[in-house]
Amino acid sequence: MDAASVNLLREALASTGWLERTRELGLALRTTRSPGGLLVVGAPDDEPWHVTAHLADEARLSGLAQLTPTLVRWSPPPDAPAHLRVGVDRLRGAARGETLFVVAERRAPAPLLERVDDARRTGATILALDGGDPELESLAHDAIAVPAEGSLLSFDAAQHLVSSAAGEIGRPGLRERLARLAERITGPRVSD
Repeated sequence: MDAASVNLLREALASTGWLERTRELGLALRTTRSPGGLLVVGAPDDEPWHVTAHLADEARLSGLAQLTPTLVRWSPPPDAPAHLRVGVDRLRGAARGETLFVVAERRAPAPLLERVDDARRTGATILALDGGDPELESLAHDAIAVPAEGSLLSFDAAQHLVSSAAGEIGRPGLRERLARLAERITGPRVSD
């Protein structure tokens, strides 16, 4: 999805609340302290290549080195390049200042939940983009659930919005943040 398509998607979702949620999660990804400290993992049968590639692009284009992702794989081939050989054992070494971003459209299997719990216990920040998994969300510091049906937003589109929000350079000022808060409390303004 190119930048124009993301902007079109943003316009279509402007009044739904999805933009604010994906922006919040995208900004949370930026709290990672060091390049490579953003660990991206999915289920054993569905590695999150797509969002990892987008985060790498956003890191490069925005100059935000902390967005440089590390793809964590369940069974990396031993002859793969070093950046594609990072296995799930890396999650045991996750530390404070690092972020574990779990991307799982379907329910997280027990081995993934165990490793997420390990990372949380060692001080890593846990963020999740999921399809509505209460067990995973209970372990996450922040999560967005994208339902499989009945939503204007697809799981793929949510990944695009989160990764592009992570790379946004301009951060809203106090006035804009207060206006958003007021709109959340009072509801959107309706013109006469």
